[in-house]
Amino acid sequence: MGLIKLQQNASVLEAEIQWFSLILEQRFKHYFQAEEVNEEVFASPPRFEYKTASTYAQLIQNLELKTEERLILILALLPHIRPQKLDIFFTNNEKLGRPFTEFGGQKAQQHNGFLPTGETAVWLLSGDHLETRFKVQHLFSKEHAFARHNILSLDHNHKKEPKLSGVLQISKEYLSLLTDGSPYRPEFNNEFPAELMQTNLEWKDLILPQDVLYQLKEIKAWLNHQSLLLEDWGLNKILKPGFRTLFYGPPGTGKSLTAALIGKVCQLPVYRIDLSKIVSKYIGETEKNLAGIFDQATNKNWILFFDEADSLFGKRGETKDARDRYANQEVSYLLQRIETFPGLIILATNFRDNVDEAFTRRFQSAIYFPSPDAEIRLQLWEQLIPESILMEASIELETIAEEYELTAGTMINIIRSAALEAATRSTNVITHKRFIYFIKREMMKEGKVF
Repeated sequence: MGLIKLQQNASVLEAEIQWFSLILEQRFKHYFQAEEVNEEVFASPPRFEYKTASTYAQLIQNLELKTEERLILILALLPHIRPQKLDIFFTNNEKLGRPFTEFGGQKAQQHNGFLPTGETAVWLLSGDHLETRFKVQHLFSKEHAFARHNILSLDHNHKKEPKLSGVLQISKEYLSLLTDGSPYRPEFNNEFPAELMQTNLEWKDLILPQDVLYQLKEIKAWLNHQSLLLEDWGLNKILKPGFRTLFYGPPGTGKSLTAALIGKVCQLPVYRIDLSKIVSKYIGETEKNLAGIFDQATNKNWILFFDEADSLFGKRGETKDARDRYANQEVSYLLQRIETFPGLIILATNFRDNVDEAFTRRFQSAIYFPSPDAEIRLQLWEQLIPESILMEASIELETIAEEYELTAGTMINIIRSAALEAATRSTNVITHKRFIYFIKREMMKEGKVF
């Protein structure tokens, strides 16, 4: 299916590029040779079979993009798919010995091609007609579908320069979707300090109390039906987009695994935010780092998972000095970004009381992950130990589950150690003596009495 999408995207884009080339030719002839513009070229963009798997064709249909919008979209794509088509803009003004100002554009540091700007797009659409120029500028406003859906934007290195001088930048998400048809998956870096969470387990493998599973069902229901509720049923008048939830409870009780499984079941990527890269002692840096995360995640159907969230979402203290004021400002900024984020945000902490109440009041749910009782512990032991590992006959899992209060995370450590010890003896049999030894060792590590 991926190859089919790639082929169909390529076929559709080839037709769109040919149409763009005709418009470009028309505009240059009109500008330099005073020839009349053939308006039929502008008014006759290619017609596509929208029922195909072409992401580009579907985008045009879904957003009902008009001629000028399609022209801007393909212009933003050209540096990535057919950069030589824009080489004509390197034409110099012979009188001045420099490029034409009206063409806009920038020269990249490593890319040899022409980088179109908002000025380039407006010139293509309006030439030197001032009234038309004013009319088409709305295509770069925050209210336009290009901005609302994070499709493209004008990237400014210097804020004080004219708005249209910004480079016409297509988002990484749509660049990926409109070319090879694959969803964009960012790599971990300083600009996006988050890793993709994945698991080999399935939802049926999640062993939790029934009341916890019931609350998780509500989250899955929201992810599957939020569009129906907000748009079709009109609840967007009283409900804000997105869903915010708090997972709290002892370590090793399944909070991270549950977050990964929600994404897997709903077919949405889950990103664990590295808070060590977010929180900064320098004033204003934390907000800046957070803005980078939220800006990239907006309108992408990503789930953001903040583990050990109390380091970022902790309680505000009494304002005694400037540093306290800025710390409280960070909390206020977080509140604002969380409330407006249209996706699912999961905060996880070992202690609910460590999270500022201002956040918890804005959560749709707060789910407690308790330490498993004896019944749950037995189910966990039976599920976690694979059939390929044999247990000595004297090992009674029911008795062990009753006597030793352990979490799933601790059980996994015990099984790993016991299996490794068995492997060193060239066997797949775990002995009762060594199994109990590793249980007690884990309990001592956690400071528990056995």
